[in-house]
Amino acid sequence: MGQTAEQTVGQAAGRTVGQTAGRTVGRVHSFQSMGAVDGPGLRCVVFLQGCPLRCVYCHNPDTWEFGVGQSVTPQEMVEKILRFRPYLKRGGVTVTGGEPLSQPEFVRELFALLRENGIHTALDTSGAGGRKRARAVLEVTDLVLADVKFLTDEEYRRYCGADFSQIREFLSLTREMEKPLWIRQVIVPGLNDDPRRMKRLADLLREYPNVERIELLPFRRLCLEKYEALGIPFALADTPEMDGETLAVLAEELRAHTAAAVCC
Repeated sequence: MGQTAEQTVGQAAGRTVGQTAGRTVGRVHSFQSMGAVDGPGLRCVVFLQGCPLRCVYCHNPDTWEFGVGQSVTPQEMVEKILRFRPYLKRGGVTVTGGEPLSQPEFVRELFALLRENGIHTALDTSGAGGRKRARAVLEVTDLVLADVKFLTDEEYRRYCGADFSQIREFLSLTREMEKPLWIRQVIVPGLNDDPRRMKRLADLLREYPNVERIELLPFRRLCLEKYEALGIPFALADTPEMDGETLAVLAEELRAHTAAAVCC
C-alpha cells in the first residue's frame, strides 16, 4: 500500500488546513443544523472534507478527497453555529467527516471557541491521525464517538486500508485522558454479523473503562447514487442491507458481555 494512513493524514493535513494571514482555515464538506444521531441531544454537525481511509461500506465517498470543499475559519463556523444556540442547550456540536483528525488545527481551534461559549463538543472519528494530533484535539473535546470498524489487523487493512494498531493507540489515548467514549460499529451482513464477534468486541473494549455506550449501526445502501455519480465502484453494491431483527440479536449478545449501554 506504500504509505501508512498516519503518513497520509500528515501530508493531507498540510494541504487542507493552513495559516492564511494568521488564520487557521479548514475545508468543510457540509453542515447540518439539527442532527439527532451524532451524540447527545440536538446537535449541529460539521462534516469535514478529506479522509485517509477507504472503508468498504463508506457512505460518504464525496468526503474522501483533500483540498476541496468550502474554506472556513473556526471563527466563521462558530458564528454560524451560534445562530442555532437555542436548540443546543442539551446538545452541542459534533465534528465528523471525512476524518476530523486530518484537520487537527481547525478542529482544535473550533472546539476551543465552542467551549468558550459553553457548547458541548463531540469528535466523531476513526482514530486515524496519530497520537500527537489526536491529543491536541482531545484536550478540548467533551465526548469521543469512535468507529472501531473491524477488530483485527488483517481485516482493518483489507476493508479500511489502514493499520488497526493506530486505532488501538487512539483508544488508549482517550483512556489516558479520561475522555467519555461512545463506540460505534457498522454491522454488515456476511462481514461482521457473526454473534461471536460481539464477545470479541466486548473483550477489546473491556480494556477501556471510559466506554459509556456501544452503538451497532445497520449497513445501508443509501450511498449507491453517490458512488454512481462519482464513477466509483461500490464494493458492497450486491450486499443486502442489515435487518433489524438480526441487529437486535447481536445487541443482546453484546449486552451479555459488557456493562456499557448497548444501542442499535
